[in-house]
Amino acid sequence: MSANDRPTGPPTATQDSAFLRACRRQPVPHTPVWFMRQAGRSLPEYRKLREGTAMLESCMRPDMVTEITLQPVRRHGVDAAIYFSDIVVPLKAIGLDLDIKPGVGPVVEQPIRTRADLARLRPLEPDDVSYVAEAIGMLTAELGATPLIGFAGAPFTLASYLVEGGPSRNHEHTKALMYGDPQLWADLLDRLADITAAFLKVQIEAGASAVQLFDSWAGALRPRDYRQSVLPASAKVFDAVAGYGIPRIHFGVGTGELLGLMGEAGADVVGADWRVPLDEAARRVGPGTAIQGNLDPAVLFAPHEAVAEQADQVLEAAETLPGHIFNLGHGVLPDTDPDALTRLVAHVHERTVRA
Repeated sequence: MSANDRPTGPPTATQDSAFLRACRRQPVPHTPVWFMRQAGRSLPEYRKLREGTAMLESCMRPDMVTEITLQPVRRHGVDAAIYFSDIVVPLKAIGLDLDIKPGVGPVVEQPIRTRADLARLRPLEPDDVSYVAEAIGMLTAELGATPLIGFAGAPFTLASYLVEGGPSRNHEHTKALMYGDPQLWADLLDRLADITAAFLKVQIEAGASAVQLFDSWAGALRPRDYRQSVLPASAKVFDAVAGYGIPRIHFGVGTGELLGLMGEAGADVVGADWRVPLDEAARRVGPGTAIQGNLDPAVLFAPHEAVAEQADQVLEAAETLPGHIFNLGHGVLPDTDPDALTRLVAHVHERTVRA
């Protein structure tokens, strides 16, 4: 059952927003825009607020999360807010010894590589992340008709961090485990699917209007491995939250060859990075699914006329698609000029306004 078929509750200003209508492949007043990593990174007001506060600590402070999430909505006029957090927050919440090191990323003190290590991955309880529900309650009160997107890391990407002990270029330990002990690998991803689903449920029940599953490292896999060793866990996550009747988005980087399989996992919207034109991405994903994307984030460093030209190419590729959400093909780069994002939102809105 797709998001277009499921009941979505009583009509509200949020449900009638351009973003949620596009997710449901319904007519929109204009193409909705939001940006991955819009909350933070490039904004001077974000950097000022975060001074002296570690990343994980900032994710656990509802007042800070609320302010950071709202900053790009105020500044850019985007059509949706993305909850400010990090994909390792639920892993930290269940007691794993990990940290986010500046300039490096998540680092795990003791990687998970044996069956005995699985015992450290206990189920996530709502009380473990009570600060998330509190922040979302504060946010929905402030956002009004603007939808809030919750998110989580997909089981494969979380597993990669846990097995490698941090970011990896080649994922050698991850693939060694996946090929060398398929049952342990399947059990690891299944446990992470349960943790991820529980984390998304907390966000949805607190008021998130949609959720996105980030599979940042899935592009390192060949299609056969994705289908056999990753797809079942991602599908389990999407199935676990299907009954809430809100749109579910699936996104990965370098996943052009996997788009069809990612669509099979059960999302209502599939995000494409900039390497595949949106009309081709939609063909690969198949009918009945909305498409999100896909301007190259580096384009934003060009003059505005060039940015507008590249954005128009994205819009033209999506012109006949019933359900398009304009986004970047990955997250906002840290040195991006915030004004470039503001101008891009205005351009897309003006270019796509429906009579």
